[in-house]
Amino acid sequence: HQPATPAPRISTEIGTSPNLPSKDILTEDRHWVVTRETYPVTPLHTIIATKRHVPSFFDLTGEERDSLFDQLSAARAAILAEDDTVTGFNFGTNDGVDAGQTIFHCNAHLIPRRAGDIDDPRGGVRGVIPARRIPGRGTSG
Repeated sequence: HQPATPAPRISTEIGTSPNLPSKDILTEDRHWVVTRETYPVTPLHTIIATKRHVPSFFDLTGEERDSLFDQLSAARAAILAEDDTVTGFNFGTNDGVDAGQTIFHCNAHLIPRRAGDIDDPRGGVRGVIPARRIPGRGTSG
């Protein structure tokens, strides 16, 4: 499978909601818009971004958090229906400068994974700090 054509970047201006052409929106609800990542880690890497401007996941309302998990589940199902080589997922958000956040508009990444996409997938999201990706290796703690 080839990566999808990159979608425009989500607006980073304070007070704006994601500004995407309708052709780039996969789905949406009253709180979230779903699109493909501009710079995908893997094919079908999906972004779910708030319509309300909020910089942090931790500033979401309960209704927005519930809706996010509904959108994640729906996006996962759509990816699995489109690509039968997907065997797993990583999902998460970069929240704060030291966590790698560069767009200060809350969004979540849903990254499809496939057998063999890296040599050793153990540790998953722990890989954000490479020396600690696999417990018991690298720096202790």
